[in-house]
Parts: sequence; structure tokens; C-alpha cells
Amino acid sequence: MRQPHAVGFSRKKWRIAKRIYIAKADAESTPFLRRRRRRRLSLSLSPSLASSMENPPQAPPFGFGDRRPGALGDLCVLPDEVICSILDYLSPSDVARLSCVSSAMYILCNEEPLWMSLCLNSKRSDKLLQYRGSWKETTLYLENLPTECIETCRKRLHFDGFNSLFLYRRLYRCHTTLNGFSMDSGNVERKNDISLEEFRHEYDGKKPVLLTGLADTWPAKTSWTIDQLLCKYGDTPFRISQRSSRKILMKLKDYVSYTKVQHDEDPLYIFDDNFGEAAPGLLKDYRVPHLFQEDFFDVLDFEQRPPYRWLIIGPERSGASWHVDPALTSAWNTLLCGRKRWALYPPGKVPLGVTVHVNEDDGDVNVQGPSSLQWWLDFYPLLADEDKPIECTQLPGETIFVPSGWWHCILNLETTVAVTQNFVNSKNFEFVCLDMAPGYCHKGVSRAGLLAVDGGMSGEAEMVDLRQFDTLNHSDSTRKEKRLRTQHGDQMSNGGAANGASKRNCIGQREMREWLFKLWVGKPEMRELLWKGACLALNTEKWLKCLAEICAFYKLPYPMDSERLPVGTGSNPVYLIGDHVVKIFAEEGLENAMYSLGTELEFYNLVDQVSSPLRNNIPDVLASGLLYLEDDESLTVLPWDGQKVPDIISNYNLIPPKCSVHGFPFGVWSKKRYEYTKAGMSMSESICSASCSRIWPFIITKRCKGKIYAQLRDTLSIQDTLDLAAFLGEQLRNLHMLPCPSFVSQSFSDIGQTVESQVTNHQVETHLSSSKVTAEWNIFLGTLSRKKMTLASRLTRWGDPIPSALIEKADEYIPDDLTKLLSSYKDYPKEGCQPSWIHSDIMDDNIHMEPRSIDCYNNRISPRVGCMDNGNDGSELGQSWRPSHILDFSDLSVGDPLYDLIPIHLDVFRGDSYLLKQLLQNYKIPLPGGQLQHQSLRDIKYQRLSYRAMCYCILHEENVLAAIFSIWKDLRRAESWEEVEQTVWGELNEYKGFP
Repeated sequence: MRQPHAVGFSRKKWRIAKRIYIAKADAESTPFLRRRRRRRLSLSLSPSLASSMENPPQAPPFGFGDRRPGALGDLCVLPDEVICSILDYLSPSDVARLSCVSSAMYILCNEEPLWMSLCLNSKRSDKLLQYRGSWKETTLYLENLPTECIETCRKRLHFDGFNSLFLYRRLYRCHTTLNGFSMDSGNVERKNDISLEEFRHEYDGKKPVLLTGLADTWPAKTSWTIDQLLCKYGDTPFRISQRSSRKILMKLKDYVSYTKVQHDEDPLYIFDDNFGEAAPGLLKDYRVPHLFQEDFFDVLDFEQRPPYRWLIIGPERSGASWHVDPALTSAWNTLLCGRKRWALYPPGKVPLGVTVHVNEDDGDVNVQGPSSLQWWLDFYPLLADEDKPIECTQLPGETIFVPSGWWHCILNLETTVAVTQNFVNSKNFEFVCLDMAPGYCHKGVSRAGLLAVDGGMSGEAEMVDLRQFDTLNHSDSTRKEKRLRTQHGDQMSNGGAANGASKRNCIGQREMREWLFKLWVGKPEMRELLWKGACLALNTEKWLKCLAEICAFYKLPYPMDSERLPVGTGSNPVYLIGDHVVKIFAEEGLENAMYSLGTELEFYNLVDQVSSPLRNNIPDVLASGLLYLEDDESLTVLPWDGQKVPDIISNYNLIPPKCSVHGFPFGVWSKKRYEYTKAGMSMSESICSASCSRIWPFIITKRCKGKIYAQLRDTLSIQDTLDLAAFLGEQLRNLHMLPCPSFVSQSFSDIGQTVESQVTNHQVETHLSSSKVTAEWNIFLGTLSRKKMTLASRLTRWGDPIPSALIEKADEYIPDDLTKLLSSYKDYPKEGCQPSWIHSDIMDDNIHMEPRSIDCYNNRISPRVGCMDNGNDGSELGQSWRPSHILDFSDLSVGDPLYDLIPIHLDVFRGDSYLLKQLLQNYKIPLPGGQLQHQSLRDIKYQRLSYRAMCYCILHEENVLAAIFSIWKDLRRAESWEEVEQTVWGELNEYKGFP
């Protein structure tokens, strides 16, 4: 390819290109730098580049005209960077075809940065990646093209008359070296042999510092060279950092080979949070320095805590673009080999060229900006001296400390090897809690995101201002937690420094609640600080006021200090007060809360009426009602048993349409209608519909003795686990045999018509024929139909670890006519064959266990839920446990009983088919399907229980697919949903109903 200086520019064209560049830079920056930028356009870091820009080459002597208008047609009005961005969205085959359109398009479609992006986002990139000399050749190899096609991709690109400043600059970044960079030691303080007291007083939470001597005794200081690592771990796959949502792995020997031949604008580098599991020997080569030993996340089990340590290996020109570390944690980074250039800005000072995007729905923050090398080349020289970042060059053996919330950008000046860890301590704890709080009001990354949007403030003034959000009127209309957990390494992947952006909160509300409670129990001396953090993250001050009012009304004891934090891992606050459990319904706003409590109370009433054996294995309800905030800001308790409509609710126009105000107006069928309506809403619409935050339903139940299964999972014997599976089979049978409440079909008479209009608007061929199904089944299928209409966008939003190849096939896998899912129900069109009650949420924290011998429990209360292994529960190592109760019926619904197996199999059993078989043996009532009937081969799949279960997983409102692809990691390479179906649910097809 012709070198950059040989590409001809007339001085007129050069001036035009220069104006375009300045205009683009102005659009991406703050106003106060624009005039200064025009005066400082010279790029002083690289003499060769500055010289070529100040003295542009003359036009070629042969007088070739400009090819651009003829070669691009109407597209010539678009800047090259826009055209290249569009090409990123095409498939490799489409890019190959487009390259044949014209000479200009041939150049644009054969750029290595384009093919790098196409390769890393390829459907087959989840294999171990092996670079084959060029990204185009690597992509074509992954596409399984013949060898003769691959060999032609090395053709040189050479066209006179096509000039592109954008491509020229990118080509320069691909081939430049950093030897010419003039880097001094920088202005970050360097300290040696610093004490813990000095570190906490001078630097922790305040400013960065370079520390020497912390790694002097590490084996890694001498053994972590490329050659030695290659010798020990050459065949070990490590995770690669790149701007792609996919998880890319390369063997170390293949990665080192890549670094020696690559000429990438933003080279790949190893950024692996799983290196300790992939190569355990590496963990023995270093230890956490004494200055950073305090880490509040260490109370969590390894599989529970967010990713916190990374192995980093990168070649010259690689690095991390501008970002703030996830969850506003602090970090230390020790360099063992090579040199790194750091640039840092304090919290709230967004770097030039970086844009912060805040999600209007949930406050998540996405940061967009140039690569590290591009920022140093294109943006750093434009800064006035007073606007330049704090910077330094890190040398081997040095450790840099990055405080919470500080922006930083790293450029590898040569091949480097480093290790880094993030941590939470007393200095950054409140900011970490604030960052994890849900809702747009916190704007995700508090000190980085909020200040970038709303203006500047810092330190204590900022925290005081942000605490104003923590009032009694704070909105509860937050999104529902996605509760099916995935395995470590996938559940909290957020990019962080790898992608140059803190994309998501570090852990969810469910994990946050458990983490804070473990800290509360384990660090009682720090409860004042922990309470401040809990108020920010969980709004605990508000809920404690509500709890105190409920306790006073029902003459319950006031919560003790150890009972001030909510327990459990759901989204609704739950408190254990003596022998009582108090649950306040707040998830997704008042309307959802009313239906949750109303359905639960209707269910308990029905269980008592029919004397179901389920009664012995669910908690006793002691009281229920509504707590509401008066105009004078006082709290009032109003008892409510679920029957009739309270006057306070009538004022908010929440009475279900066409439903009687007597009986259970917020019972299960009204809830089904609400679920149907909500299934067609966007997240923002759903939030708007749940805007009331002055009324909170609540329920008080009798406290069960023992522990939840989540606390005991790893200590139970095989027999205890088998007994649990048998218990769940029996209780599901009792639940599914309960009669359903009377169905008022007039209340749903408009559903079929509504579905048809929604289908037309979304151009989705989903057929619901009321003549095929009873009205009860019609509402169930109608809800599924509405979920199917938004399926593609929902799966795409969830992304990894769901394979993109399967996301594209999801609509095809699920039938257009959803009534076919029920074709196994021989009698479902007939009167009397109704859907069943379903719990919908039987997970490991909703199953209660008690010791088989409970003599020691007489007349005493066991420790509260969440208190693990504190030695106060009367149990001993090797104690045998038996299941006693199923908890939390707020997610009750009506539908296919098969639905209840999804959370049990994926969360409780973790995919163990033997436990699923044990459950089915004790279920003992038919699940239609499994036994193939006389139908055409085309319709046989509709008879498979496994097929129906897989469809329900795909259409599920929660991301259960992430749990599936985390449990069965090999399925990430599956090429069809049928393969996933048979692996996960194949055991169902052997079920025959009655033994």
C-alpha cells in the first residue's frame, strides 16, 4: 500500500480537510476549548506527523482527478468516518460484495481496522482466536472459505485521485512507533516505603500516587516476562480485551505471535479477570500490598463477588481508553515488565473527546471516546497547559494507586505485563453504594456521570447534595431485578477498563442487599458508615421509618440494632422482627405492589378454604395492609385483607377495569390482565405507569425456623438434596392441583382484538384464535404473544453470554401460532381445562430448611435469614436438614405448570437432570406432552415437553438464558436452539405422568 506521504493533497483540499477536522473536534468537545484548539492544531508529540500535516505533500504530477464523486455517488457527501462506521454493521460477505462496487469502496472495504471489527464480532469468534497474519484473512478463515479465496486478500491497495485525511490518520496510528514520544517522569508523586497511616491521610480517596518497593519480594517481579510466561502458560487461553460484547479467548502463545506481527490501530491486549482460575500458579507469584488489604468485598464468597483482579499483557500502542473503574472502586496496578503512560483527571472532569451517555430508564452510563493512542495523538496536543491531565510514566516494579471516581487512560509504550485489583474500603464505600443505587436520579456513575451531566462539585459537598435523593418520597418505580443468577465470570461483566467504559453497575440490588447485611453482621464496629451506605444504595432510612410505623400499629417490638437492615435477596424490603417477618411491597411501583399482595392474599384464602396439604408448608399470614404518607408527611397504617378496594386506592384510579370492587379485586385474574398490558410496554412506559410512591402494601407472616436453602447448598448431603427434590415435586403437585378462582371472561373480551392490532403494528405474524382456546388460556397466550413481539430487541439488549447466532434464530424457533405450544393438551379447548396456579419464583432463597432433629430449637428463635455460619443457630457440621416451607408468593400467577420448573431446574438444581428426574417422580400428575401422538413430522416438536419449556425460557421476562449459557458453557457454541433444548430439558421427554 502506498505510504501516507505519497497520497496527494492540494493546499486547497488540505485547508478544507483541516476545517472538517476542526468542526468535528469542536462538536465533540466543550465550548471553552474551541478557540484555543484552532490555535493549537499542531500535533507536537510526533514530529513526523506534525511535519506532514504542516507541510502537506503536493498533488501527484500526473494530474489525476478526484475519484470520490464518481466512485461513491451520493455517498460522497458523507465523511469517510461515517461511511466506515456504517460498514461496521455489515456482515463479512456484504463487505466483500460492496468492495466490488467501485475503486473508492474497494479501499474503504479492505481496511484492516474494519476487518478486525468484523472478525471480533463474527458469529464464530467464540472459538479460540488465532490470528492469521491479517484480520481479513483471519475472518475469511473463520467463514470457512476455500484457501484460494483467502490467498487473494493480500492485494495491494493503490489508487490515485482518492484522498482521505481520516484514512491517512488511521493508517498512521496503525504503523507508528512510540520511540519518538518525548515522555518525562510526569507530575504524579512518587513515594517509597510509605506507611499505611501516611497513605490513608495523604492519598487514599484524594489523589493518585506512584509507589515503589511494594513488589520487591514478589516472584512475579522476575518471572513475569513474556518468555517465561510463554514457557509456563503458552497453551493457556486468556480473555482478550477489545471493543466487542463477545468473550474472546486466545492461547498465550497465539497472542504473543499476534503481537509480533500486528499493525492494529488499537491492538488487542490480555485483560483477564479469570486468570487465577485459568492459571492458578500466577496467584502464588504476587500478593496484595499491605496498603490495600482493607477490601469490603472480601466478605463475599468468590462466586458472589464482582470481578476484581486482572492480568494485563499488551504490546506497544495498546492500552485502555478513558474510563472510570466500575462501581467507583479504587484500584492499584503493579507493572512487572515494560513502560506505561498514564493520564488522569479528578472526578467530574470529563476528558476532551469523551462523551458520557446516561440511560434515561435506569441511569446506566455508557462512555464513548477515542482509543488511547488516538487520544494522545489527536486530543492531548490541543490542550492548554492548565487543562492537561495529571500524568506519569510507570516503570517496572512501580505500583500506581487510582482513587475512586478518577478518570484514567493508559498507553503501553512497549510490551507490558501487569496485575491490577479493584477494592472497596472505608474511603470509597459511600460512593460505591451510591453508584449501585438504582434509578436515573443517581445517573449511574455518581462522581463521573452525574457531574458530567449536571455541572461541577466535589468531595463532601457532592455527597451532601446526592443524599437529598434519599428521602421518604424517593420513587420506587425501579426496574425489576433479573433474579436468575449466572456463574462467576459472566454475571457482572461490564467492560471496565477493558473497553474504556464503566457500562453497568457492579452488582445488582439483590447482591447488594446480601453484601451489606454480611458487612453489618461481620463488621459491627463500622455500622455507622455501613448505615450511610445502605441509605444510599437501598434507601434503608425510609424503609426503617415505614417498618417502625407498622411495628407500632401491631404492637411488635421495635427493631433492634441487628434488625435494622432488610434481609433476603429480593427487590422488596423484608425484615425479621422477633417471631415475625415484615415484607413491604415496593417493586415496580404501587400498581404492581397491589396486584402482588392482592394475589398472595387470595391464594392464602383459597388454601384455607379447600384445606390443601400445601397449608402445612407455607408461612402463616398474621396481618396485611397498606402504609401511606399523609399530606402532612405522617405515616398511617390501614389494615387490608385483599377484599374490596380501599378508599385510598380508589383515589388513584387503580381499580382494575371491568372488575368487581368486591371479592378480591386485585386477585390473580386481574393480575393476569395487568401482566398482559405490561408485556406490551417499554421500560419507560412501565415506569411512568407506576409513578405513585406514597402508598406501600405490606404483609406480616410467622417466621420459619432454620435457614434458607441458599445458605446450605454447599453443606447438604446427597440424600438431603434428593429429599429436597422430592419435596419440591410434592409441593408443586399440591400447588398445581389447587382450583383456580372464577374467571370473568367479560373482563378480557378485548384482549384478542388488542393483540391483533399490536401484531399488525409490529409486523409480527402471531396468530391467536379465540376459537382454538378457552378464555383462560387466551390471556396466557396473549401475554406470551406480546413478549414475542419485543423478543429480538430484548435478547440483543441482554447479549453475552447468549450466542448472537441463536438470538437471530429465536423468532424462527418459536411458532408464529402460539396455540401450538398447547397442542399436547388434548382437552384444553374444552370447558373446564384451565391453567394452573404457578409460583413462578421457587429459587434457592425461597425454600426454607430446618434440622431433622429440632429439639434444640424448642422455644427459641433461629438466627435471621442471611446470617451465615455465625455459630449461633444450634447446628453442627454434618447436620442433616430437611425442607420445611416454600416462601414468597408475591409472584403468583396462572399459566402452564411447566413454567414452575424453569427457576427450580436452573437456580435450585443448577441444571442437574438427576434432581429434575427425582422431582418428576414425586410430582405424579400429567404434564401433557412427552408422549408423541399421531401427527405429521413437522408438528412432532410441539409434542415435546422440552420444546415447550425451551420456548418459555426464550420468552421469559427475566434473563434465564444467561443462566443456561453460564451453567452449560459448551452451549455457547451451539448452532441451534434444538441443541440447547435437548441438553437442558431433554429429561422432560421421558416423563410419563402417573407412574
